Amino acid sequence: MENSSSEQTVQDGKLFRHLNSLIVAHLRHCNLTQAATAVASATMTPLNVEAPSNKLLDLVAKGLAAEKDDVSRGTSSSPFQDLGASLPLPRPAATAIDFSSVADLKGSSKSFPKHETRHVSEHKSVARCAKFSPDGRFVATGSADTSIKLFEVSKIKQAFLPDAKDGPVRSVLKTYYDHTQPINDLDFHPQGTILVSGAKDQTIRFFDVSKVNAKRSYRVIQDTHNVRSVSFHPSGDFLLAGTDHAIPHLYDINTFQCYLSANVPDNSPNGAINQVRYSCTGSMYVTASKDGAIRLWDGITANCVRSITAAHATAEATSAIFTRDQRFVLSCGKDSTIKLWEVGTGRLVKQYLGAAHTQLRFQAIFNASEEFILSIDELNNEVIIWDAMTTEIVAKWPSNHVGAPRWLEHSPVESAFISCGTDRSIRFWKEV
Repeated sequence: MENSSSEQTVQDGKLFRHLNSLIVAHLRHCNLTQAATAVASATMTPLNVEAPSNKLLDLVAKGLAAEKDDVSRGTSSSPFQDLGASLPLPRPAATAIDFSSVADLKGSSKSFPKHETRHVSEHKSVARCAKFSPDGRFVATGSADTSIKLFEVSKIKQAFLPDAKDGPVRSVLKTYYDHTQPINDLDFHPQGTILVSGAKDQTIRFFDVSKVNAKRSYRVIQDTHNVRSVSFHPSGDFLLAGTDHAIPHLYDINTFQCYLSANVPDNSPNGAINQVRYSCTGSMYVTASKDGAIRLWDGITANCVRSITAAHATAEATSAIFTRDQRFVLSCGKDSTIKLWEVGTGRLVKQYLGAAHTQLRFQAIFNASEEFILSIDELNNEVIIWDAMTTEIVAKWPSNHVGAPRWLEHSPVESAFISCGTDRSIRFWKEV
């Protein structure tokens, strides 16, 4: 009996050590160095322990799936079964590309699938921004004419069918008129039924897209600056606003209370934020600013933890987004460069050249698999696609807009994207 108890204690000890190793590796992989150090110290686990970075998420996901099966069979009595069934765990980044693992492999680039494009609709003035819903079912566009159009993607794709009947398909579900100045950015709530917009009229407006007859917002946040960019926290409880102010405005959407970081390492007179985006877990967020800097912020404390000054020399940084595994940030600037940065060190990992963009607030975006990067060549009015790993240009397509489009937005679920033009038009692109 004593031997059995002793063996169980030994096995439990091994299990705890293994669990602690996975926790430390997971925190380190997410660039939460301070938390990883604290856990390593408290559990006497080596900080540099070798463990698969995504193993913990993978095990939790499998455990919840197994528990859900037990519930369906009536064999589970876990008090957390309801939570486990609905918990929106981040997808394990098993297929994430490790951009730092190998050097650029010239000549080994992948081919980007051919796409066809159709004119979808147009605003009365410049189409300035677009956003897909998390499930890819809807896409919204915002304009300098102060309107927001909401489209159903399935109806857009019907227009591509050669045997489409009953005349043109109307893909616009509704048009919102509630702002008084141009729309700068849009975002969908993680659950997909709420759309938010940020505009030059210094407001953030909330629209319930599930309400068929609603034409106006049901909630409004009055900011003190031009709202240039908006981004929902993955929980849906918080919203970031990038404004003409150098510090992101963090709002609790339940109370509308605004939080500002007191920790900004550099004070730029031209630090207006062109874009702000959360990472997929909300543990960090990133800003691209008019002073050319890319800044990384702690998603819990709201403190600036890294500032890459002059990321695009003296030119504006116009966009910045995380990779799914949160290890890298892709930025675009008015110096006609697109750059990939390592989050943990601030090191420049890759650079994508060959597209001129010096005037408009262009973005660089990944496709859904993160194997390719898309942006705009302002000079030649083309959509440019790079192999994300080799940095080689693999495709150049005419934009089909009159004048260079100012915004690209890729679907999160399929090979399709939207382009918005200074010619007021909106085009949908999908794989052939």
